[in-house]
Amino acid sequence: MQTLLILILIGMAAGFLGGMVGIGGGVLIVPALVLILGLSQHKAQGISLAMILFPVGIFGVINYYKKGYVDFKYAGLLAVGFLIGSYVGSKFSLSLPQETVKKVFAVVMILLALKLLFTGKK
Repeated sequence: MQTLLILILIGMAAGFLGGMVGIGGGVLIVPALVLILGLSQHKAQGISLAMILFPVGIFGVINYYKKGYVDFKYAGLLAVGFLIGSYVGSKFSLSLPQETVKKVFAVVMILLALKLLFTGKK
């Protein structure tokens, strides 16, 4: 149950950022699956692609699926959260000045990059 909630919350956060500043999948979902749920990088990438399966990710998903790196249950739960988050994030973003949104985008990218650079398995 905890994993279910985490997946939906990750999806909502990614959807919110996707709706707000146009990022989400690879930028938030993959690091969150690795850092929060402890999945491998390949598994996280496969799940993220599966979430956006049609139409843009289908060939990538097939390749990851063949290697055993796709969990469609996780991808589905992330997609549910992303659907909700993208709606809320886009509404929020459109209420802000463009310069504010640009700064939020930059800060999110910097924070995620720093987290990935300085954390990990020892």
